[in-house]
Amino acid sequence: MSTPAFVSPDTLRGRFSRAMSDMYKQEVPLYGDLLALVGEVNSKVLAEQPAVAASLHRTGEIERLDMERHGAIRLGSAYELATIRRLFAVLGMQPVGYYDLTSAGVPVHSTAFRAVHEHALQTSPFRVFTSLLRLELIDNPALRQRAQTILDQRQIFTPLALSLIEQFEREGGLSPADGETFVEQALETFRWHREATVSATEYQALHDEHRLIADVVAFKGPHINHLTPRTLDIDQVQAGMPGKGIAPKAVIEGPPTRRHPILLRQTSFKALQEHVAFTDQHEGAMGSHTARFGEIEQRGAALTAKGRALYDRLLNASRQALAGFPAEGNAHEYMALLGEQFSEFPDDLMQMREQGLAFFRYFVTDEGREAGAFAGKTRSHKGDLQSLVEAGHVRFEPLVYEDFLPVSAAGIFQSNLGDHAQADYGTQSNQADFERALGAKVIDELGLYAETEQRSIEQCARELGVELQALR
Repeated sequence: MSTPAFVSPDTLRGRFSRAMSDMYKQEVPLYGDLLALVGEVNSKVLAEQPAVAASLHRTGEIERLDMERHGAIRLGSAYELATIRRLFAVLGMQPVGYYDLTSAGVPVHSTAFRAVHEHALQTSPFRVFTSLLRLELIDNPALRQRAQTILDQRQIFTPLALSLIEQFEREGGLSPADGETFVEQALETFRWHREATVSATEYQALHDEHRLIADVVAFKGPHINHLTPRTLDIDQVQAGMPGKGIAPKAVIEGPPTRRHPILLRQTSFKALQEHVAFTDQHEGAMGSHTARFGEIEQRGAALTAKGRALYDRLLNASRQALAGFPAEGNAHEYMALLGEQFSEFPDDLMQMREQGLAFFRYFVTDEGREAGAFAGKTRSHKGDLQSLVEAGHVRFEPLVYEDFLPVSAAGIFQSNLGDHAQADYGTQSNQADFERALGAKVIDELGLYAETEQRSIEQCARELGVELQALR
């Protein structure tokens, strides 16, 4: 008897992403309105900016644009984090990067689960920003212990999902039928449950400690708290949201508007107030909870360590000059300061490449193929990448930044928790503790970009019949 073929994790990830989007659209109708607005803006940009459209077609980014999504969840225990790692592994997603949000007043640290190879990302670029609550940062010992007890008593994964995870690990994959079942079962972990697991009094105590603590501890599961489509012009989306009846946050997080975007820019609509039922309420009586929202992102070039150091310096200078947390009252001042500081960061791809500020993907041109056909007869021709670029034999496009920014993530969290919901946790980064809970090391995202860049250089070398050295 032959063993049935396993379904690709990339295929499962694409199905899961679509199922998650469909579920969230039903739970949060404004998310559907947001998707429509992003679609309108993207179509307009492609029609009015042929250079952008041409670049997306050259790199294949156009094929993933409409299916681009990232979600976010907040977990409460090491068991939940380790198990979600195993769940995402079935979908071909690995933990990339470590993000400490405590310095921004949010008591969590995080990673992003995503595909790590460019081909897998082209198939499905779905990501989930996953945060772990740091209970040790709750000052009240009694409240801290009560929160721990509540979290210890819940199970956020269905029995069948856990069984299929074990089957995947044991057999090395899932059949197409089991894969479909897995998507259905895994989705239950992310579903919204109106019924709280705490009394109204307990909820208020958790809420008073920090709104995010209440969001993590007081419910049956981690419920997806936002899904994010990718736009080609986040400024147009931000300006268009009020006309669609969507109230945007005051400040777009990340770098300022640029001709050649870098890293990640994010905005969102403000969190919805939703009805919830606490355990001590009479039948028909409802309380409220504010957590879930809609987010939009614009992704730009992935920066090298040198580029990130420059970005961080300019961002910090902007915030220091503001002398406060960016919020509705100082939004215009902050955006002006951001633009002023970032004038130091070159807005030219050639300069960014020559200065080693960003990662790029390299492609052979038609002229290069003609030259390569001749050179390939001897296979002895040597060349350097810069000469081939200058000769027009190789072109380059910036690698898309696939990850997140801790300051931006904290800004999104805070804007939906309230501008005055900040707390002072100091700087208590603890990657080792996070990785112990995770049960694995997080992957260095800079290494992934360097590998993708190098693979593209090697592909150019094969096509041209030359020997090329890595750019860096």
